[in-house]
Amino acid sequence: MNTKTQEQLLYQVGVTLLPGVGDVNAKKLIAYCGGVEAVFHQKKSHLLKIDGIGPKLADAITNQSVLKRAEEELEFIKKHNIKALFYTENEYPLRLKQVHDSPVLIYFKGNAELNEAKVLSVVGTRKVSEHGKLICEQILAGFKNENVLIVSGLAYGVDTQAHKSSLDNGLNTIAVLAHGLDRIYPGANRGLAKRMIEQGGLLTDFPSRTNPDAPNFPKRNRIIAGLADATLVIESAKKGGSLITADIANSYNRDVFAVPGRPNDVYSNGTNFLIRTNRAALVESAEDIKYMMGWDIAGKENSAQKKLFIELKPEEEILMNILAQEKDSTIDLIALKAQMPMSKVSVILLNLEFEGLIRCLPGKVFKLI
Repeated sequence: MNTKTQEQLLYQVGVTLLPGVGDVNAKKLIAYCGGVEAVFHQKKSHLLKIDGIGPKLADAITNQSVLKRAEEELEFIKKHNIKALFYTENEYPLRLKQVHDSPVLIYFKGNAELNEAKVLSVVGTRKVSEHGKLICEQILAGFKNENVLIVSGLAYGVDTQAHKSSLDNGLNTIAVLAHGLDRIYPGANRGLAKRMIEQGGLLTDFPSRTNPDAPNFPKRNRIIAGLADATLVIESAKKGGSLITADIANSYNRDVFAVPGRPNDVYSNGTNFLIRTNRAALVESAEDIKYMMGWDIAGKENSAQKKLFIELKPEEEILMNILAQEKDSTIDLIALKAQMPMSKVSVILLNLEFEGLIRCLPGKVFKLI
């Protein structure tokens, strides 16, 4: 690593250590100043003109007090062969870059491709049942040899099972941590984490010396949701981190899937709630997820071509023509162009999907097959 790169990384780490500056405001600050290095070379009078920057924060920036701590972090990064990826860099995960509150800087140790073509997050209760473990194992086994990257949070329960099942089936798996890379929490998963570094990796936006404090877990959930094309919930109570992650994924316009359970099971309440309120699609297997995500499209073109010769109803033909012109489109734009109610368009699109003529892609985007 050359001197210039070390200097750039110093400022990149430094900006994340500024007190009271979150990821959204940090990006605004960097944009206003014209670069991360320029942030630390501004006069206090200039900084105070920026919305949200008060005297205390301006002092922290101008006296560069955080850079000493940043230097210590650089030593830790170098010693432990950790990648520090800034949000403007090409190696930074593209899916994560697309969300407004993505981390300015992430720390990664491992060998997984963060921009893998297919990425699935798996979350659920810490008190997973034996049935839940079995379902998790069966679903992930269905992705064997599919090059699907599995993301979870290394917590007890579903997270642990998701990582173990991924490793056992030859899938790369990444744990998003709620603390720095100088520790593993829970400690019982140290061995699992070590295996993951060789077959996936560990990722966090927290610097070393950060404890796994309670507020950090909801914060890290945005990364679990943002890294993936879709989030799968396996067993969850009606409140908890899994539902927070599902809500975040929905807010990012990412797909959410849930495995249904018996109505009287406490840890099925959350997944059933997601399905009942249309916050998640019901799935029971890897095949369900592949189909809904369009990951099973290879080898099915001939079947779809034959179905193009079926007779379409007038309203179906209108939607097919719109998609033929637009190549792909969201349901709201389709409804607008067709001048039909959203509810009606939704039903027609579903029928066309059942006929194998269109496919629903991540982000509720529809396109012709």
